[in-house]
Amino acid sequence: MSQAPFDHTAGAGAAPAAPGPAGGGASPSEDASAPEDMVTTEALNDDPASPTDAAAEPGEPGESAETVHPDTALAAERLGDLQRLQAEYVNYKRRVDRDRALTQERAVRDVLESLLPVLDDIQGARDHGDLTEGPFAAIADKFESLLGKYGLERFGAKGESFDPAVHEALMHQAWPAGDPALDGAEGTTVVLVLQPGYRVGEAVIRPARVAVADAE
Repeated sequence: MSQAPFDHTAGAGAAPAAPGPAGGGASPSEDASAPEDMVTTEALNDDPASPTDAAAEPGEPGESAETVHPDTALAAERLGDLQRLQAEYVNYKRRVDRDRALTQERAVRDVLESLLPVLDDIQGARDHGDLTEGPFAAIADKFESLLGKYGLERFGAKGESFDPAVHEALMHQAWPAGDPALDGAEGTTVVLVLQPGYRVGEAVIRPARVAVADAE
C-alpha cells in the first residue's frame, strides 16, 4: 500500500497556535484588572486620613512625652501662685493674732501703770492705820481685788535678798541689829520698803523701791 507524500509547504505557512493558559502568558482578564489595582493603591497613599498621617498630628497619643501642653503648664503656674498666696495668708493671720495679744497686754499694762499712784495712796493710808475699817476700807479692798483679776501683783518686803531685776535701791544704810525680820539674812538685803513693786505675770510694771544693807 503506497503512502501519500508529506507536504512540507502546508506546515511552513501556518500561523503559530496561540499559547494557552499553561504557556505562562497573562490572560486578557488579568491584564484588565491591573489598572484597577494601581488606582486603588494610589488612592490609599493619597488619602489624608491615613493612619501614618494621623499618628503624626500633634496632641495625639503618639506625640512625644516630653512635650507639655500649654494648658497644663498654665494650670501648674496658677496652682503655685495659689499655694504661695495661701502660705502668705497663714503667716499674716499668725502675725495678726500675735500682735493682737501683745496689743491687749500692752493696753492692760498701760491702764494698770496709770493706777499705781492711786494704789500707793491706798497702801500709804493702810500703813498709817487710816483704812482699818469703814466704807473707804471696803472700797479700797474691792478696788485692789478688781485689779488683781487682771494679773496685777504687789511684791517687795523687808528681809528679801536684793535683786536688781525687781528692786530699785534708793538708799544703802547700816545693818539694823536686833530686827527679827532680818534674822538669817545673807548678803545685800532689803531692810526698808519705800514703795512696793507691781508686776503682771513675769512683766515688772514698777520695781520695788527699797533701802538695802549688807548683812553682818
